[in-house]
Amino acid sequence: MLTPIRLRWERGESCGSCRQGVFGLAKKRAAVVLDVEFTAWDGSLARNWSLSREHKEVVQIGAVKLDAETLAIRDEFEILVQPRVNPILSDYLVVLTGISNERLAREGVDFISAYRAFLNFSGDAQICAWGRDDKIFAENLALYGWQGCMPLLPYYDVSELYRAQGIDTTGKRACDAGPLAGVPFEGKQHDGLDDARGVAKG
Repeated sequence: MLTPIRLRWERGESCGSCRQGVFGLAKKRAAVVLDVEFTAWDGSLARNWSLSREHKEVVQIGAVKLDAETLAIRDEFEILVQPRVNPILSDYLVVLTGISNERLAREGVDFISAYRAFLNFSGDAQICAWGRDDKIFAENLALYGWQGCMPLLPYYDVSELYRAQGIDTTGKRACDAGPLAGVPFEGKQHDGLDDARGVAKG
């Protein structure tokens, strides 16, 4: 059974701005649902990363590619990213995401390499995510001196679709997207790939 959100997504029943984003899938062969995990510390969300050397450096990119007609998952993408300014993850982030410093040291790649890999995975698909992960990409490109040198793909914030249906998204994260639409979350909350799967299923 389709959830109310997923049903409206497939039918294109929403506001005009939604049709220009998610519902522009009629012009696309696929959509990519993205989730980004980035450096954080205890209290950094409340203070909006305002302390010296606090940056939202990308640590993980997770994504699923959906068929534009059926919204079935066709492919998946995950990559770990080694931060430059704060290369050692805080204990807070390790617990939150389940990504250890040992795994990051073993599997992590430079942000630009990871971003290029994501662009290759996405191709010409419509990019969607819960919230403004596109701004995280833009912040990292600027932080590392690549602003204007790499493309930022057309982007749609899926949480707008929920709000258009009268669902309160205040304080909600990507891992909450499925449950808000009546679909139980599966996997590890705040894992980029599991969160992307959850948004796609919502």
